Amino acid sequence: MIKKGIILAGGKGTRMSPITKAINKQLLPIFDKPLIFYPLSILMLAKIKDILIIVNKGELNQYKKILPDGKNLGIKIQYEEQSKPRGLPDAFILGEKFIGKDNVALILGDNFFYGQNLSKLLLSSTKLKNGAKVILHKVVKPELFGVAKVNNRNKIIKIQEKPKKYFSDLAITGLYFFDNKVVKYAKKLKPSNRGEVEIVDLLKFYKMKNELYADLIGRGGAWLDTGSMDDFYKTSAFVSAIEKRQGLKVACIEEIALSNGWINEREINNQIKFYGKCEYSEYLKNLIITKK
Repeated sequence: MIKKGIILAGGKGTRMSPITKAINKQLLPIFDKPLIFYPLSILMLAKIKDILIIVNKGELNQYKKILPDGKNLGIKIQYEEQSKPRGLPDAFILGEKFIGKDNVALILGDNFFYGQNLSKLLLSSTKLKNGAKVILHKVVKPELFGVAKVNNRNKIIKIQEKPKKYFSDLAITGLYFFDNKVVKYAKKLKPSNRGEVEIVDLLKFYKMKNELYADLIGRGGAWLDTGSMDDFYKTSAFVSAIEKRQGLKVACIEEIALSNGWINEREINNQIKFYGKCEYSEYLKNLIITKK
């Protein structure tokens, strides 16, 4: 079982400058809550309670204002500062002590996932014992993504970053599950022409061992990247439409913690006091009423 997760929330967010000169991208709002709540909610839906958030050097206090240590959610949150972006696999080197001898999940801090059957997919993925699993999503323009080809046993047989020639329309999302060998493999990687170590190169270690698996976010599910201001607005509009139509919050971390049995009414009331008078607090109040 995978019980540890890493959120990679570093990066400079240069495509969203100048706003990201003042605040980290993962703390900007997606509709009514900071972006960081969304990847955190995914790990919580996977019943992962031990979480490391990797942030840019000098931005730690910004995060701790909204997500201190996780006790208010019945989880444990630790932080690690990254001096500069070195590529996604660097998360496993920075998090080596945190990972220890355990398997681990990795989610990118700017990725958004949604879907009715998402919890089932997540819980299934945490059962990984050996190898690695990536979560795939069908896309219209595969040449813009890292893509994978999968056989009928859900094993990845080909993987390539931004292929010029089409071989699959299944994009590799920013959600991964790894066994403990990931730290050893990450240390073996050499920087690409971009000057960073690449996640596709890391995955190729597992492919060579015939231990690279995949799961697919099916029809009705959504994976959205928030790499630009336009992406941010589109994702915010998506969340707004769902919440206003259904009256249910997307990525309400307190609701997930309550549903998982990690917190009770007292912690919810503490969160209401922390957030103050706002629509989000009203939603939390209704959770308590509904629970009774």
